[in-house]
Amino acid sequence: LYSRSMATGIRRDLQAVVIEKSSKEGLPPSAKLVLKVLEYNEELTQKELVQETLLPSRTVRYALSRLESARLVKVRFSTVDARKRIYSINI
Repeated sequence: LYSRSMATGIRRDLQAVVIEKSSKEGLPPSAKLVLKVLEYNEELTQKELVQETLLPSRTVRYALSRLESARLVKVRFSTVDARKRIYSINI
C-alpha cells in the first residue's frame, strides 16, 4: 500500500527523531557526527565511517560503542566478510 518514496520519507522522519533523541543523551560530538553520517548512508562499516567522518579509527570505535550503549545504532555482521560489522541507525 505504501510507495517506495513514502517509505523512504517515513524512514527519514524516524531517523530525524533518533538524531534529535541523541542530542539529549549527552553524546560526544564524535558520536553525533557518526550518527549524522549514518543518517545519509544507511549502512556503513567502521572503516567506511572513518573515511566519511575523517575521524581517527579509535574515535569512531568509541563513538560507535557509545551509540550502541544508547541503542541508537544496530550492528550486524557482513555476509561477505564475517569479520566486518555493518552499522545502521536503530529505528
